[in-house]
Amino acid sequence: MRTIFFKSSSPTRMTPPASPLHPTFSETLVEENIEAAESIVTKWDSLSDNNSSCCNIASLFSDQEEAKQYLSSIKGLQKAMQYLVSHQSSSEKLVRAQTLMQTAMKRLEKEFYQMLKSNKDYLDPESVSTHSSFRPSVSRSSFSDFEEEESENESRDENDLIPEVERVSLAAMADLRAIAEAMISVGYTKECIKIYKIIRKSIVDEALYHLGVEGTLTFQQIQKMEWEVLEVKIKNWLNAVKMAVKTLFLGERILCDHVFSVSPAIRESCFSEISKEGALALFGFPENVAKCKKTPDKMFRILDLYEAVSDLWPEIESIFSFESTSTVRSTAVNSLIRLGDAVRTMLTDFETAIQKDSSKSTFPGGGIQPLTRYVMNYISFLADYSGILSDIVADWPLTTPSPLPESYFGSPDNEESISSPISVRLAWLILVMLCKLDGRATMYKDVALSYLFLANNLQYVVQKVRQSNLKLLLGDDWVTKHELKVKQYASNYERMGWSKVLASLPEDPTAEIPVDQVKEHFRKFNLAFEEAYKKQSSWVVPDPRLRDDIKISLARRIVPIYKEFFETYGGVQLRKEMWVESVVRYTPDDLGNYWSDLFYGSGSSGSVSSSSSRGGRNR
Repeated sequence: MRTIFFKSSSPTRMTPPASPLHPTFSETLVEENIEAAESIVTKWDSLSDNNSSCCNIASLFSDQEEAKQYLSSIKGLQKAMQYLVSHQSSSEKLVRAQTLMQTAMKRLEKEFYQMLKSNKDYLDPESVSTHSSFRPSVSRSSFSDFEEEESENESRDENDLIPEVERVSLAAMADLRAIAEAMISVGYTKECIKIYKIIRKSIVDEALYHLGVEGTLTFQQIQKMEWEVLEVKIKNWLNAVKMAVKTLFLGERILCDHVFSVSPAIRESCFSEISKEGALALFGFPENVAKCKKTPDKMFRILDLYEAVSDLWPEIESIFSFESTSTVRSTAVNSLIRLGDAVRTMLTDFETAIQKDSSKSTFPGGGIQPLTRYVMNYISFLADYSGILSDIVADWPLTTPSPLPESYFGSPDNEESISSPISVRLAWLILVMLCKLDGRATMYKDVALSYLFLANNLQYVVQKVRQSNLKLLLGDDWVTKHELKVKQYASNYERMGWSKVLASLPEDPTAEIPVDQVKEHFRKFNLAFEEAYKKQSSWVVPDPRLRDDIKISLARRIVPIYKEFFETYGGVQLRKEMWVESVVRYTPDDLGNYWSDLFYGSGSSGSVSSSSSRGGRNR
């Protein structure tokens, strides 16, 4: 190496003064750096001339050793330029170095573009989003790390354990980072991020399009849509949003953070410009839906939207944490606020609709009212959303015209008492409906039928609670109280519906009474039983368990008394007497057979008299 100690060939022994013809140590290093850069830069530049297309050039990074030398030479060239600017700003070497740097940057631009395009499948958000961390050996190294030695055997062993797709993806990300750091370090930031933004934004926009996210859909357009059309769009959005956040935007954030790890400002700028527009379109949709006309039938889609945004909020907050993407976070928050307001409005409208139900017709046979089915199905579905509904109604106290009955909600000392805001609100909605049913029951002319109607409908309510998440919200104590109420209604039905039958029998069925009184008791029993049976043959009890309970209870009330009376005065010992056959129409077993036909709503009136004319005991 040439040094400042190079001796002159002149015969004189005097050492001449320093001269530009004798370069300093630094100047020698500058010259060597320029020459080294010129060698490798011109080599790859000539390859570029033969393949002018960005997508067809031979990749510098296909040979990592060659890429290492190329990036190292750029770093050396940069140091040389810095020295020349300070010491020889008008030197031809500086012009030469600048020309080489421009050529090198042009090459890296092409490499950057080609790498982003050709590795599109390996840099897709789904692949990138799986990289929670980067293995040093797999991700190779950054621009500055290319000068450091690595343990190749250790690296190779680790690479063997990684799936091919992940390995290629991580390698491409590392190469992109190395190129980006090289270009940024020498002042080619604008050229680097321009390429990155254009390519990656097109990928994000295309992915959102395929997910069904419509960026141009305005509130006015949504407001004019038929609900059936809008509901389809909501379903599409629900299918898209999780993938968009947890895969698309997360993957893009990871890639951006990694490629531009050298500069927080650059990675924020790139990610914001690439993702912000699509994210605003994504999270603006539920906000616009929430602004539309609100009716109770839209409740569950609105809850789906709320649940989706709420569940994804931690990821949204993390991915869009930059100041420049704060509008994305605020749009998501505004969507939750608007959706929550819509839910509260629809709950109020639902309660009002129950209270204002003006149907004057009674359901045939005392069966389950359409109002009961609709309300309980609706509330059962609401219970499935109890988690998010708890958030929505937490700061929304229930206001009622009068204090709620403590007996309805349970004792305050009971651990199972209804206490959570959503439990209280759903219990209140059920109570509003039950009060409506109480009024509807008075429309039945037959008191027994009104009690049967109440028993049927309350039994349906209890069963709905038992078979849904309502049981967890309302508790066992609530269920037990209302089951007792069903039994009370059923008991009142039996008392009112069969009281004449019981009254037709003597108080003491085994007491000695005259034959004429015996005949009169049988005649009154026949008349009362046939009248009750004929009237109730069209009545219904849809619930099998309640139906059986009522039949068993009726049998326990009537059969033992009738059996004693029958065996005393209508048994074998008196069969020879003609009056027995003409007056005694039913055996105790006949009663059970007739009751077995009740509560199906068959309406088979007259079946008792027709069969009795043939003789009850011959059935």
